[in-house]
Amino acid sequence: MVLRDPHPDGQFDREFHFTIKDFERVRDLIRERAGIFLGDSKYDLVYGRLSRRLRATGIRTFSDYLKLLERGDQREWEAFTNALTTNHTAFFREPHHFELLSEQLRGLKGKSSIVLWCSAASTGEEAYSMAITVVETFATWSPAVTIIASDIDTEVLETAKRGIYPAERVSRIDSQRLERYFVKSMGESGPLVQVKEEIRRLVSFRQVNLLQPQWPVRAPLDAIFCRNVMIYFDRDTQLKVLRRFAPLLHPDGLLYAGHSERFSHAEDCFRLRGKTVYELAPAWRKGKAP
Repeated sequence: MVLRDPHPDGQFDREFHFTIKDFERVRDLIRERAGIFLGDSKYDLVYGRLSRRLRATGIRTFSDYLKLLERGDQREWEAFTNALTTNHTAFFREPHHFELLSEQLRGLKGKSSIVLWCSAASTGEEAYSMAITVVETFATWSPAVTIIASDIDTEVLETAKRGIYPAERVSRIDSQRLERYFVKSMGESGPLVQVKEEIRRLVSFRQVNLLQPQWPVRAPLDAIFCRNVMIYFDRDTQLKVLRRFAPLLHPDGLLYAGHSERFSHAEDCFRLRGKTVYELAPAWRKGKAP
């Protein structure tokens, strides 16, 4: 099927001229850079998000903007990737995962060092939910646990490091947890909360592109949270990433996926253990992986 401009008569109503050729170049660039696949329906979304970058840079055409990227402007590459990355998260989203994480952690009591990786941390709510689960499970503010939290988007990572959120972002957290793990304050735009320092210091944030050749993450990991990320990758990219996850996991480690993600095409690496939670395939657990 040939993609057609959904607004063929409306180009001149737009601030910037945006052709099908421009859209296809954007798709190729973000797929190569970050593995993100943009379907035809994302035409207007791409225009809206990248128009902001044209205004910020003072460039007047998409063609010239894309030439800037292709010349290798690293600062703009970062802004381009940030603009096209979708970030949607919440504290204790998909709560059954945190119940299972707590169960998993109880089985690791006595271990000298436990390492967890939140591989798509966004603005930090998932990583801090993991940290709260750790503290509650071990009944100490100083557990022998390290949480690595990463994302490709540098802007959301800055928000995550601060751990400050509008109060409505914690509206579903019960009052006891809210009192114990957050500090309330008032900002210019309304009530705020900040994750307490004792929780924040359990989490180490860093930028990681899952397509980059080397990850600043070392084995063995006891758990990898990679939730609602693979839905943006095509099947081949998913498989490539999953095959890189497998050797990082401890033989008894777990991979936590998003509610709509299925990895049956990676049965050589992972097998389903429970509701969107995967364990290593038998060969990997026995150290006999191909």
